[in-house]
Amino acid sequence: MNSIDSITLEVADPAAARAFYAEAFGLDTQLRFRTADAPSTGFRGFTLSLTVAQPADVDALVDAALAAGATTTKPVAKSFWGYGGAVQAPDGAIWTIASSSKKNKGPATKQFGDLVLLLGCADVAASKAFYVEHGLTVARSFGRKYVEFEAGSGPVKLGLYGRRALAKNAGVPAEGSGSHRMALNGGGTPAVDPDGFAWETARVDAS
Repeated sequence: MNSIDSITLEVADPAAARAFYAEAFGLDTQLRFRTADAPSTGFRGFTLSLTVAQPADVDALVDAALAAGATTTKPVAKSFWGYGGAVQAPDGAIWTIASSSKKNKGPATKQFGDLVLLLGCADVAASKAFYVEHGLTVARSFGRKYVEFEAGSGPVKLGLYGRRALAKNAGVPAEGSGSHRMALNGGGTPAVDPDGFAWETARVDAS
């Protein structure tokens, strides 16, 4: 368990979800889908994030997501950290799209730099210890507030954030219960972290 090969999202309609992510964000092998109706209410405790080079790219991806059926949870705006916003995909997963730049340097594109999975943790330090023990390497750490791990050979970076702070960043209430309806796919022995997020070795994809 030293890198994330892909993310499995549990959705009502795998074919529709696959089509949405291809159209909105140009994602393919980074995401897997399987049918599931596990009960889940409110915030699922995680967000997925695309980082881009400039504000125009944020707008291009957000506009594409909305046109494909997403809804806004946090309107795009400038902030102290840059420029970005958040949307909720038709399957319920929340995505943030952001740039550290506040100025455009060229024509808009739908290209992104990093795909980041942020997990909302009850105790960031405890979750950090779990992932370090399971082979991940810390890239950046800000005490009990935020941790980012090296991506390794995988296409997805992993970060840890306090649950309430993560929900606020996504523009949604922090309350939620039931299944996360998401699993991390990677090598090593299957495991479940302190917040109930499951690592799986099988790469399950629905037809």
